[in-house]
Amino acid sequence: HQNELVGVIGHNSIDWSQRISYPGYWLSQWAEGQGMMTRSCKALIDHAFDELKLNRVDIRCAVGNDKSCAIPKRLGFTHEGILRQAEWLYDQFIDHHIFGMLAKDWAQHH
Repeated sequence: HQNELVGVIGHNSIDWSQRISYPGYWLSQWAEGQGMMTRSCKALIDHAFDELKLNRVDIRCAVGNDKSCAIPKRLGFTHEGILRQAEWLYDQFIDHHIFGMLAKDWAQHH
């Protein structure tokens, strides 16, 4: 943004046998609230479905990280549940919300 790196986004991993992407993203606090990460996620998901021919995208966000969780909600993902103690972070286990999108649903809404 304005010639400055403000965040990252990518596929943390892809399970090719199941055709699932597990993207991850991070954005500088001062760059939040401008829609940059939502637009970036949409582009990454378009690529996952259109170019990579994946069937599913799973986004996992820490419980309590409302800004991160707002992105899949805005993009129409389905909240599929909570994974208990899914990540070791800040010297403790944290729970994750899991949001899922299927290729057929993405094609209907985007």
